Amino acid sequence: MAGRPRGVEDAVLLRHTAEVMGRVGPAGLTLAAVARAAGVAPATLVQRFGSKRGLLLALARASADAADARYERLRAAHASPLAALLALAEEETAPLASPESFANHLAFLGMDLADPELHAHALTVHRAQGRAVARLLEAASALGELRPSADPARLARSVQTVVAGTGLTWALDREGTLPDRLRTELTDLLAPHLAADLAPHPHVPAGTGPTGTGTIRTTTTTSEES
Repeated sequence: MAGRPRGVEDAVLLRHTAEVMGRVGPAGLTLAAVARAAGVAPATLVQRFGSKRGLLLALARASADAADARYERLRAAHASPLAALLALAEEETAPLASPESFANHLAFLGMDLADPELHAHALTVHRAQGRAVARLLEAASALGELRPSADPARLARSVQTVVAGTGLTWALDREGTLPDRLRTELTDLLAPHLAADLAPHPHVPAGTGPTGTGTIRTTTTTSEES
């Protein structure tokens, strides 16, 4: 006899967890709050994850897995690896699009840094994101988007540092939008490393892709994220 259907998938519950996290911060994140957002009984979360801590650990594990999947999807959607890199940075920081949500997620990072088990999962997420960035830069180098002197591994570390620092700076001064700031800061970082025929201007336009004409545009495939 077949088992009873699970109903709402874990991925949906974890997505609601991340949304609630951005709205209410650590103090307001309860199983009851997530259950309300997801339209399920709190007992469902207890059954699936055991506790609030178990829910946070599951979210961290899912975030690490998502970094690899996001790389594959964005790389397939963009002819230019550098365009995919800009899209990756914007997607990863999308939950932080308001200063309030940034502050709430930053508060959870404080929990990650203080708790050894949570820190281990946060580090896994960080490393998975770093791999995605490095793979895109390696692909950009192989396609001739970067100068031969560019070191994709070192540049990947700089990209992660710029993304993290840009978010914090933007949350403080609140000038413009976070996606716009990310595009500006990342194009400033990448500009000196671009191949000569792709760098006629000081900034790489958002959503770039090589055209062979000294300007850059995006080429995308038709793909949807479920």
